[in-house]
Amino acid sequence: MAKSKPSRNKDGARSRNGSDRSLRKVLPGRPVSKKATNKPVESIEDLLAKASALLQTSQLEEARSVVLRALAVLDEAKDSSTTGLVLEALQAQSLLGEICIEFGEPEEARANFLAAAELDPDGLVPESQGGGPEKFLWLAQLSEEGGSDSVQWFEKGITALRNGIASTPDMAEQLQKRKKLASALCGVVEIYMTDLSWEPDAESRCESLITEAMLVAPECPEALQTLASVRISQTRMDEAMKALTQSIEIWKDLPAGDESVPNFPTRISLARLLMEVGMEDDALEVLERLVEEDDTSVEAWYLGGWCQYLAKEENRVASVSVVDGAANNDLEEPSSKAALVSSRDWLRNSLRLFELQDYEDERLREHALELVQGLDAALGDAIEEEEEDGAEDDDWESEVDDEDQVMNGV
Repeated sequence: MAKSKPSRNKDGARSRNGSDRSLRKVLPGRPVSKKATNKPVESIEDLLAKASALLQTSQLEEARSVVLRALAVLDEAKDSSTTGLVLEALQAQSLLGEICIEFGEPEEARANFLAAAELDPDGLVPESQGGGPEKFLWLAQLSEEGGSDSVQWFEKGITALRNGIASTPDMAEQLQKRKKLASALCGVVEIYMTDLSWEPDAESRCESLITEAMLVAPECPEALQTLASVRISQTRMDEAMKALTQSIEIWKDLPAGDESVPNFPTRISLARLLMEVGMEDDALEVLERLVEEDDTSVEAWYLGGWCQYLAKEENRVASVSVVDGAANNDLEEPSSKAALVSSRDWLRNSLRLFELQDYEDERLREHALELVQGLDAALGDAIEEEEEDGAEDDDWESEVDDEDQVMNGV
């Protein structure tokens, strides 16, 4: 999710609602001493601007400390009902929610975003002041109930995004909002394909939602990817493959930091979809790029190993021919053995990282172990024969060297 930046005037001397900044520098009901006036006190606005900058540079501990200081000042001023303080409380709660997300603290983040939603229930406050759709989109993802509750939060975010698009004259900013709207619509599609798949109108809802997503952002990789997922569920594989190919074409030649490149989890899901429709070569390209970006991802290594295993199995089935009643398998080819060895290496990396990270997906571990055991059984004899052949070659070379030495009188 995009980080919102606090809005400030040129000199920082006035608040967003035009009230005197002394309200932010002096707590209500407390006299201003000469000592206090000699040492400038940071305003709430300054604290929030500082916290936002710290968050954007991943200085999370410092960012949280600064936001908590701002909230402490706001708490002392809670009897005041000025619009400026309400807006600053909204921005503080939104910032703290994002910081908790970065810390991996979903429950705390949810509490902060709920507090922000109470202060801006319709998302009408500008994003620059901590308002807008972001808190609703986070709450949809952090929902404890999931299902219908997540959909309700997504719908609030979608409404706020539609309003934002309609009121945004800047085309570049509007494009970003359209992509975010498409992403939110895709989020609802995923819920109707999983948690709410039993609903009688689930398929028609998915169709209308993905249609809108494609209309508002036809060049959005995530929308194309979700379209492919819907088509797979409808067993319309040719259309799914076409959508996946279009999705990859948008970003495959772009550098990792480009904003058009989907995030890591989205590309993990993409690899799974590609494997599901038999596009293993494309899936492996995606996964190789992912492990280059993060070589600690258990799922990326696991999928890469499984992907190579599937590709080899498909090639094996295709290459088996029956001649005079005998099946001819291509396992003897060096390239075939190399592919299986690579598959096993990826899977072993995945299992090693699984143990190091205390990863929680036990089904992934069990499947990876099953694949490795199968590969060990398939490769064991071939590798032993290679080692024996290598040993024989070494012995033969040694014998030749000995004979040469005798002939030379050594």
